[in-house]
Amino acid sequence: MASKDDEYDYLFKVVLIGDSGVGKSNLLSRFTRNEFNLESKSTIGVEFATRSIQVDGKVIKSQIWDTAGQERYRAITSAYYRGAVGALLVYDIAKHQSYENCERWLRELRDHADQNIVITLVGNKCDLRHLRAVPTDEAQAFAERSNLSFIETSALDSTNVEEAFVQILTAIYRIVSARQVKEEPGAAGQWGGPQQQQRSAGVSLKQPQQPAKKSCCE
Repeated sequence: MASKDDEYDYLFKVVLIGDSGVGKSNLLSRFTRNEFNLESKSTIGVEFATRSIQVDGKVIKSQIWDTAGQERYRAITSAYYRGAVGALLVYDIAKHQSYENCERWLRELRDHADQNIVITLVGNKCDLRHLRAVPTDEAQAFAERSNLSFIETSALDSTNVEEAFVQILTAIYRIVSARQVKEEPGAAGQWGGPQQQQRSAGVSLKQPQQPAKKSCCE
C-alpha cells in the first residue's frame, strides 16, 4: 500500500545555488523540516530533501537539492543542475561579494540547466539589517535585468522562506500545466508529447492507481 508521501501529482526538482555560507542548507531545513541550525557546517557534495504542497488541488512534491558552494565541489555539483526545473540563487545580504558572485552562478546555471528553468534570486539573512551590504533595490534591479524573480528571506526567523519555495513551485506548475493544455493527447511536440516532455524537463507526473487524498501533504 502506497504511503502518504507517495501520493502526489507532480514531482519537481529544484536546486539551491550560491556561495558557501549564504544559508542554503538552513533554507532547505527551514522549509522541509522547520528547523534552523546556527552551527550548520558547509555542505559536502550534494544533499536533498522533499516536501509537498498543494496548488490548485494538485499535490506538488518538491525534491530540493542543496549544492555545495565551495569551488572544489563545483565539478561535482554541475551534473546535478541537469533535470532541474527550478533554482533558488542565494546570496547573503550582509556579504556583497556573495551577491557579486551571483552573475557567475547564473552563467553556470544557464550553461548546465534547461533553458526554460525558473529562477528566483534570494537575498538571505534579511534579519541582519544592521549589517546589510546589498541594498534591496540594487538586487531587485539585477533580478529584473536578468529576468529573475526576487525575494528576501531569513532562515533564522522564517521570514519569507515558505513564500520563496511556494512561489517558485507554483510558477513551475503553471508553466507545466499550461504546456500540457497546448499539447494534444499523444501529439509529438518538441519533446515527443506531454509524458516524454515532462521526463525530458526533469518533471515527473504521477498518476496514482488510487485517487490522491485531498488533505495537505505539508
